[in-house]
Amino acid sequence: VDRFLSLLLSISSGLSSAEVNAMKFLCRDIIKKGKREAVRVGLELFNFLMEQQVIAPDKLGFLKELLQHISRGDLLAQVEQFEQGELRAPEHQPDEHERPFDVIRANVGRDWKKLMRELGLPEVKLDKVEAAYRYDLEEMVFQALREWQKWKGKDAKVADLIKALQGCNLRLVADWVEE
Repeated sequence: VDRFLSLLLSISSGLSSAEVNAMKFLCRDIIKKGKREAVRVGLELFNFLMEQQVIAPDKLGFLKELLQHISRGDLLAQVEQFEQGELRAPEHQPDEHERPFDVIRANVGRDWKKLMRELGLPEVKLDKVEAAYRYDLEEMVFQALREWQKWKGKDAKVADLIKALQGCNLRLVADWVEE
């Protein structure tokens, strides 16, 4: 699934109809009246903005402005997080932690928060990951593991992952990671 479209879907699902109407009002110079009136949800608005080439994965300024004007800092933070992920992605090189991450991502499922708590990741970081990747469980797990790795720095050890998996009664996953 395209990360940008997933971001737009996530933002759209978080918007009330009043907020969509406010955003439509702010877009009155970009979208003609007839098309503007047909917009009922955020996704329809985003579709028009993409067609007009006002927003794109590498062109998020207008979207950020809209979210700022309707006072949705939480959604604005998702866009900024998306931008940071896009900026880091090309230079990102897999490291020794990502092989276990892939095994964990594919097998932990809904127990991901329990695992992250066992690893000691602060609740605020869990909430941030959950909000950003609400519709992609495997990506939530992977990004939570990356947050843990950044948070622990050089102290992030595969042995800690195995111990935490065992502590969550995910022994089979722990065995796979150990292999």
